[in-house]
Amino acid sequence: MVFTDVTADPIDVGEVLKRVAAVEDGAVLLFLGVVRNHAEGRSVDGMRYDAYEAMAEGVLAEIAREASERHGTDRIAVVHRVGDLQLGETSVAIAVSTPHRAAAYAANREIIEEIKKRLPVWKKEHYVDGASAWVEGVVPPVLDRAGGTA
Repeated sequence: MVFTDVTADPIDVGEVLKRVAAVEDGAVLLFLGVVRNHAEGRSVDGMRYDAYEAMAEGVLAEIAREASERHGTDRIAVVHRVGDLQLGETSVAIAVSTPHRAAAYAANREIIEEIKKRLPVWKKEHYVDGASAWVEGVVPPVLDRAGGTA
């Protein structure tokens, strides 16, 4: 079953993995996005993720469902954190379980790339010099009524 969550709580990686466990699968792939200590040549000491949570939950579920359909597995769990995070904390966890590794890698990569493009979550980096700045994101394309780009 596909599971998604946008939460202010720390991400429990063990729980994310448990959600995708299946004896018929030979590949379980876990991706963790973590807060690092640098960005664009500047030292970072933490960050904040803000979201339009009601919309983010729906978009995250849609991203996971699309990957599920495209890669033939419903054993996907995606959790994105919001709020203030410290260095080393997990901001996003994506687990995918499939019979073979190629599909797990492809689904996992697709999910993180689509999160970066489509999820209404914004990141503000806090620098060691006391400054903070919002990280410029990807602007999603404008869609026409037929679902194509305008």
